[in-house]
Amino acid sequence: MKEFKPIEQFVIDRIREKRKEKKIAQAKLSQMIGLSEGFIGNVESPKQTEKYNLIHINEIAKALGCSPKDFFPDKPL
Repeated sequence: MKEFKPIEQFVIDRIREKRKEKKIAQAKLSQMIGLSEGFIGNVESPKQTEKYNLIHINEIAKALGCSPKDFFPDKPL
């Protein structure tokens, strides 16, 4: 199982929530941001070690029609 820092897991969880809220599949979101079909699934999987970088977060925010700040906590973790 992967062990991410609390901030990394927070961002992954918030993006997953927003993606599901918009009813967008993992593969579809990966395509929308120009990455391989399995990228989002790999990030969300506890068995993989991939994670988002700032460019991914910005592109995901564009694809989901929100702000990158929507994926971050109000206070440091």
